[in-house]
Amino acid sequence: MPDSALVTSPEEAQAKAKAIGLPVVLKAQVLTGGRWLAGGVETAETLAEALTVSRRILSSSIRGLPVHRLLVAPKVETAKEFYLAITVDDYNGTPLAIVSTEGGVNINTTARERAETVVSRPIPISKGLELTEATQMCHQAGLRFKDMTQVAEALTALYQVFRKNDALLAEINPLVRTPKGEYFALDAKVEIDDSALFRHPDLSQKTLEDRIPSALERKGREIGVSYLELDGDIAIIASGAGLGMASMDIISQNMRAANFLETGGAITADLLYKVMDLVLSKKGIRGLFINVYGGINPIHEGAKGVVKYMKDHNVTMPIVAKALGNHQEETWEIFKANGVHVVTDVSTEKAVAELTRLLEGG
Repeated sequence: MPDSALVTSPEEAQAKAKAIGLPVVLKAQVLTGGRWLAGGVETAETLAEALTVSRRILSSSIRGLPVHRLLVAPKVETAKEFYLAITVDDYNGTPLAIVSTEGGVNINTTARERAETVVSRPIPISKGLELTEATQMCHQAGLRFKDMTQVAEALTALYQVFRKNDALLAEINPLVRTPKGEYFALDAKVEIDDSALFRHPDLSQKTLEDRIPSALERKGREIGVSYLELDGDIAIIASGAGLGMASMDIISQNMRAANFLETGGAITADLLYKVMDLVLSKKGIRGLFINVYGGINPIHEGAKGVVKYMKDHNVTMPIVAKALGNHQEETWEIFKANGVHVVTDVSTEKAVAELTRLLEGG
């Protein structure tokens, strides 16, 4: 890794640039990809430029995420770039090692347009990735001599990071060789499996929460649901990701979704009470759409939590529910007895149409 420093102000960025040595690269620290294309990564050749550039980036947003921190690092001259990653092969249920002789670009594009430059190999959990296998992969990709040795060692080390931290992805893009023959990891991404965080007290969850700018999204993580805040005014509660995304898509044809929310497979009355408080905490909500399926989920218990919240907080806005599956009749009765408009048809389109009709005064 090249020398670097994390800063929070333009003045601090300028001071660190002087200490590290010019020219430097200033990188916005936000949890999203495509920062360079969005103007979140720039080079400064002088101290005055470091001040100006850092001021500009720190006052910006990258894909809706405000920039509060910058990474200041030396600009590294590169002779060759490589791509390394360990991810999960969902089809085989094993880790997958990937190496490419072309780094710094989108790996999917590279694999599609220049497949011969990308080599991947599934890794048995019981065995792990050995250096000999990593070396074979690098040789297959066309690397030779010191490149092959250095990249293979980096790939095996990356696998250890992946396994130790229960990661879903560990990626270095790019790993570079300088004209002097030095190797540096210039950018990396690691995604940890949320379900494994309890095994890693060293990975502070509080720190992770602090990096989520939306207070409502942080609240969603605290109560154990997947919540994404959007800019609309129709709240959504769904029991699965597919139901949630379908609801968003159909609502967005004529209205604007206020959120994506998936409860997962552990619905209780208490959870749905908290979920109601979450989605209705957003200002300007005009209506609520509930789309749940009773497979492993006891949706009748969830309905009890919804109506309890309605009573406790005097909720009078239009609410439409499509609830099918296990205990559906009991769920319908609970909703209907408490002012929720129930659509018994399997079509989500018809349920959304009913909400539209109510909001238009029908």
